Amino acid sequence: MASYLQIENISKSYGEKILFEHIGFNINEGDKIALIAPNGTGKTTLMRILAGKDKSDSGGQIKFLKQIRIAFLEQDPAFNPEATVYEQILADSEEEMKDLDEEGIFAYELRIRQLLTSFSLGDGSKRMKELSGGEVKRVALTRMLATEADFFIMDEPTNHLDTDAIEFLEGYLRKSRCTLFMVTHDRYFLDRVCNTVMEMDHGAIYIYRGDYENYLVKRQERIDHYNAETEKVRNILRRELEWMHATPCARTGKAKYRKDAFYELKDRAEQVYRSSRVDMGDVGGASRLGTKIINCKDVSFWYDDQCYLSHFSYNFQRYERVGIVGRNGVGKSTFINLLTGADIGQGRLEGIIERGDSLRIGYYHQDGIRFDEDQTVLETVSDTHLLSTFLFPHDMLSNRISKLSGGEKRRLYLLTILMKQPNLLILDEPTNDLDIVTLDVLEEYLLAFKGTLIIVSHDRHFLDRLVDHLFVFCGDGVVKDFIGGYTEYRSYIRDYEAEQKRLREAAARSAKTAVPAPKPSAPAKKKLSWKEQRELEQLEADLAALNAEKAALEAQLSGGDLSYEACDAASRRFSEVKEQIDEKEMRWLELSLS
Repeated sequence: MASYLQIENISKSYGEKILFEHIGFNINEGDKIALIAPNGTGKTTLMRILAGKDKSDSGGQIKFLKQIRIAFLEQDPAFNPEATVYEQILADSEEEMKDLDEEGIFAYELRIRQLLTSFSLGDGSKRMKELSGGEVKRVALTRMLATEADFFIMDEPTNHLDTDAIEFLEGYLRKSRCTLFMVTHDRYFLDRVCNTVMEMDHGAIYIYRGDYENYLVKRQERIDHYNAETEKVRNILRRELEWMHATPCARTGKAKYRKDAFYELKDRAEQVYRSSRVDMGDVGGASRLGTKIINCKDVSFWYDDQCYLSHFSYNFQRYERVGIVGRNGVGKSTFINLLTGADIGQGRLEGIIERGDSLRIGYYHQDGIRFDEDQTVLETVSDTHLLSTFLFPHDMLSNRISKLSGGEKRRLYLLTILMKQPNLLILDEPTNDLDIVTLDVLEEYLLAFKGTLIIVSHDRHFLDRLVDHLFVFCGDGVVKDFIGGYTEYRSYIRDYEAEQKRLREAAARSAKTAVPAPKPSAPAKKKLSWKEQRELEQLEADLAALNAEKAALEAQLSGGDLSYEACDAASRRFSEVKEQIDEKEMRWLELSLS
């Protein structure tokens, strides 16, 4: 097996802060490695050094195998706001395209159009300045994957992506024979894509073959062993301390080497690793919560002609844990703003929203970070126990906010909310920009949290572990309550899609004979009206036809036999069909869950 990358003796520090020092490791062909470390310890810096965007302080060596093609995905890709999506991808691909002949360029552009379709980016005619953060990330991923590079270096590839995009990327990388080195906070994504975990801890590198759970077990074994050795050193240190404290007469004759050894033992004895699992104790506390939380009665909300919430009624309960899911733009953040009483602009609100007298809301916004950069960590959050729990050691408490990394600032912002002991905690995409180590701590905190919890997230692991049911935002103001976790919800949808596939196959076998469409595997919860039943049957017939057309278009696009014009037309039609399928599936879901 070929060695794709060899790293020897590289270091990086900023001022007095040492990120890593004289580290080295090897990456072989076929390795799919996830790099894990807390925010602020140098993960992004290390990746930028490997990608040639930064340099090691100590020189060292970075040796890539000759002739392998490398592609790098930055956490926040730069772009020209005036360029269209397609223009931006081509501009970023100039180096790759220089070495391609006419046939190679055609194949490359075909891959771009196929990936744009898979990432729901249409024909690429939209301008970059019109895109959301998640769409910008999908553009950067399209450009990267289209290169079909041998070695992908990816910094938080799933950040700001919705679940459909994450699952497509997951499937692509699982099937790909590429070598991969990435940072990710998505634990399901890590387990399904990677075969190795690399940990950067206290400036050193540790390699664990296997999945995330194996990493946690082996890391704990390493820490336990290290701490046991530290205890042995402490026992030796106590004897040496007695020797150092001997009479002045004896002290004058002490050997210098033994004195030096004493101070080395002292330094080693003070090094103790904390466990990967944190005992929360009483840090999950919340202020007293009354019987009334938030009661919604027939609430509807419009902005211009767009309905974001339609006749929604629900009474939130004490200690309830609900996840909110749905495509971008369907009204999830609007819903949260309605619940909290935040400014909703010029929208039109109908219905009643009542809030309990004892309600104390803690609201973690995606873009809510506001700090005095000259303050210290301790001046910003005074609870030292909370700071320690969320990985702010004592020697960081006097650091100015301006010296923290982006991830450290987001972690501190979370603590400014938790320290107020809210009894209703609302988290809007909390996993974005938080590292896996912090997410483990946050999950333990939330499991111990004695209040009501509302989470908006695309992180499947996070939702599965923390929520009891989901509000599924289907679009056009429709919200359905699904009892269970996110994996159960996706399983429900997959069962439906499997049923549709079976229907298509049955229709293909009996093309000239009308065959009554069987009922879906998940029956409706209550009897539908005659009109709704007819609509449901028509939806099933339409979806069978649309999915058959989608399959045919996929076959055409992957065949490589189309002219440029035919490929462009097929790609456009594929986007239209996919959009129609999404709309009809959401309406089917609404009727079937009624």
